[in-house]
Amino acid sequence: MTSVLLVAEIDDQGAISQTTLQAVTAANGLTSAEITAVVAGEATEPVTSLAVGKIVTISAIDDADIGVYDQATTDIAALVSSTKPDIVVFGKSDFGSIVGARLAFRSDSAFASDCIEISNADGTVKITRPVYGGSALAEFEISSTPAIVTLRAGAYEPDGETGSPAVEAFASNERASRTVSVTDTVSEARDGVRLEDANFVVSGGRGLGGPEPFSVLADLAQALDGAVGASRAACDAGWIDHSHQVGLTGKSVSPDVYIAIGISGASQHMAGCSSSRAIVAINKDADSNIFKEARFGVVGDWEKVLPSFLATVRELKA
Repeated sequence: MTSVLLVAEIDDQGAISQTTLQAVTAANGLTSAEITAVVAGEATEPVTSLAVGKIVTISAIDDADIGVYDQATTDIAALVSSTKPDIVVFGKSDFGSIVGARLAFRSDSAFASDCIEISNADGTVKITRPVYGGSALAEFEISSTPAIVTLRAGAYEPDGETGSPAVEAFASNERASRTVSVTDTVSEARDGVRLEDANFVVSGGRGLGGPEPFSVLADLAQALDGAVGASRAACDAGWIDHSHQVGLTGKSVSPDVYIAIGISGASQHMAGCSSSRAIVAINKDADSNIFKEARFGVVGDWEKVLPSFLATVRELKA
């Protein structure tokens, strides 16, 4: 059997995060997987319906630990030391990236981040992840135990399977020493689907020329039931909040369709969207790198192309 510890997350609406549901699909695809999900706080109804063998609860994340996760790191490290899983799986979120890296350090184990595939068919854990700023994919074998990985959002599709796992509590009996104090938290106001969970992402870049065009992008995203993204240049210019940034230093997305408008296609940006199932580019520069990455492309001024594009989408959905 392959012992898998899957770290589940609850979103701000009290639902299981999409990255967790995707991680469950990935874990169930492993050979002879025996999956235990760990969740901070109570095992609410959405958690107890996960398609896993067992649920383990640890300390809830309190206001003083949001964004820091010292106690969660301590509890999960103690659980790993106690149960000795073969693989630990996180979603690539703020939580997964922070706690996963710390856990690897504490357990002296390999840490593979932003993975798009994980397998163990021949008994060896293998992962595939983007390298060189997303311009290539590489496969690695992990020989240390546990193998600790974070999975990119959208790398797997939730399979919709449910279960009725047993629930038990775990107490590490160790209080984390907190070297950082949280003085304030700010909740991000969001309408519609999260950027990381969207099946359609409409992103704008420097070629838009200013903040006003992002309202048009928002209209298209709304028509597609999607979300608005942006390049770093657009965010740094103050045209849109950095929470929309896609790229190496922003968020990684894997939508069904990624629509890039006025984006040159630099490798730093493509690192965050290269695993999209289809990329559609609109750019007036025919030599722009984005056309090398796109499945479909339009060479032209977005102001002339986008209105008819939006009108057609609305007509098809009417």
